[in-house]
Amino acid sequence: MTKVVAINGSPRMEKGNTAMVLTSFLQGMTDAGSDVELYYAGRLQVKPCTGEMLCWYENAGQCYIKDEMQALYPRLSEADILVLATPVYIPLPGEMQNLINRLCPLVEPLLETRGGRTRARFREHVKIRKIALVSTGGWWEKGNFRTVVCIAQELAENAGVEFAGAVLRPHASLMREHGELTSDGKAVLEAARRAGYELVQEGEMSDKTLEAIGRPLISEEELRHRLNQASQRAARRSSG
Repeated sequence: MTKVVAINGSPRMEKGNTAMVLTSFLQGMTDAGSDVELYYAGRLQVKPCTGEMLCWYENAGQCYIKDEMQALYPRLSEADILVLATPVYIPLPGEMQNLINRLCPLVEPLLETRGGRTRARFREHVKIRKIALVSTGGWWEKGNFRTVVCIAQELAENAGVEFAGAVLRPHASLMREHGELTSDGKAVLEAARRAGYELVQEGEMSDKTLEAIGRPLISEEELRHRLNQASQRAARRSSG
């Protein structure tokens, strides 16, 4: 059975757009027969990495910071697939960045060159073979995810595992209207479920499925108009 550990880095946790898309994605993985564990970076209260690299050079594979990451490390080591889920901030929510930084003890400090870059690998006991990204954003274009995708891809390549791809949903707030899913929103979530199923059952997510998840729900001009109007109303309220 494929074991999956998913980390939701949204400060809104279960209530956010990221959770909405991630829930469907993980349901697809469960439907395909995987064992899924979900954690919230904000609930774990992970402290920042201090960068002393003691986990590499003094106490191999052991982080000296005693917080809830200590309980998460064994679960991560047993997973076949790691799913990172996050909204786009500038670029990541702080709790998510802290958690990613604290993955360092899982990486073996034996460096090599791959593809012209200095890389390492996960330690031998770490079973992760794929890292996937699920991300939502408020702006119109997929280009707004570029930095977040790069972070997930670099993490996978630095650890010597496959980057399994990115489930990206721009202008995610438009999936709901008056608190209810729209028909477009339902279609996106069904595609997200299909992507999770494909990743476990077929080993990869199809381009067609990923495109269905990230397709435009409105024109760029209309979304910009709406967002600017909302900003102007907020500015008028704050000015009294």
